[in-house]
Amino acid sequence: MEQIEIFEIPSPCKGICQVNNRGYCVGCYRSREERFAWNSLNNEQKRKVIALCQQRYKRYLQRKAKAGQGDEQGGENFKFDI
Repeated sequence: MEQIEIFEIPSPCKGICQVNNRGYCVGCYRSREERFAWNSLNNEQKRKVIALCQQRYKRYLQRKAKAGQGDEQGGENFKFDI
């Protein structure tokens, strides 16, 4: 049973809206499908999408560290309260 939420979970959009070579937005790390479906998702589904985005961002940082490159986005701009 889903818990009733008082507040909607806001979109994680950063306003960058560019897609990387893996098909994820370089600002929020959502897939095209996740971006387009955001307004029709319930809060539990939104939490799952945000968790996936956080995992994608961590993998991105690991790949950059392995390649010896820094995070050109600053590293601290991908935080969500869920």
